[in-house]
Amino acid sequence: MNPLVLGAVAYDPKVVAIWSGFRTWLRRQRLPLDFVLHTHYERQTEDLVRGRIDVAWQSPLAWLRTRRLAAAAGVDVRPLVMRDTDQDLTSVVVVRTDSPAVTVADLKGETVAVGAVDSPQATLIPLHHLRELGVDPDTHLRVERHDTGVGLHGDHIGGERDAARALLAGRAAAACVIDANHLAFAQDATLPPGSTRVLTRTAPYDHCVLAAGPALAAGTADRLTTLLLSMSYADPDLRHLLDLEGLTRWVPARETGFAQLAAAVDATGFYGPDGRITAPDYRP
Repeated sequence: MNPLVLGAVAYDPKVVAIWSGFRTWLRRQRLPLDFVLHTHYERQTEDLVRGRIDVAWQSPLAWLRTRRLAAAAGVDVRPLVMRDTDQDLTSVVVVRTDSPAVTVADLKGETVAVGAVDSPQATLIPLHHLRELGVDPDTHLRVERHDTGVGLHGDHIGGERDAARALLAGRAAAACVIDANHLAFAQDATLPPGSTRVLTRTAPYDHCVLAAGPALAAGTADRLTTLLLSMSYADPDLRHLLDLEGLTRWVPARETGFAQLAAAVDATGFYGPDGRITAPDYRP
């Protein structure tokens, strides 16, 4: 059989090692797979919906756009699996420990540092969370964006790290980061332990998805899903790859964890209902 073709975004050199390893393992299971690397998610989503690739490892924002593009084109796409670490994540808005801010209302008139324009976890979701709490980023805040790796949908955490540094340096009154990176930044001294506190936390949301496009036959999609779900962290040949990809096991994908991101996209006009890029200042 012809190999199925997976699209992955080259946000880090380790992406090659990850998918080369998975490719080798899947071929041993008699499921031929090749992969292509994309420089950004917008091209990847378009290639998936148009049938140029069979399956794609997607950010949450890419999955949302894929759904919209597919509906507009009248083709079927579906999520297959997620990492166990992709479910029930939160983002936090943090301030310095000595900040006078007690509630989010105290941020009105202040500067809030965020990640890249297309980061779900460090820009879109937390700013929408503030909007829902009565603090409109467009009218109540000065938003300082850090557009590192635009097109990578926040997978490159450089912008998020720069937001944290802006907070620590006093250029911003608050910063938006995913909770896991808030903890990681404390460990690597980007935000020294005890230097910040959480002002507010978003509701839980889901993250990356392995999505099947219209070119992938249902039987092959089911076979791929079954094999991925069978991967064991106890297998020494797989453990290193799973560690690189940040999971201990694959789990069946679900679509219940994207409501916050969809609301943020609609509120900001980031994508249109048909999946067109409509954000005026987004150029991947």
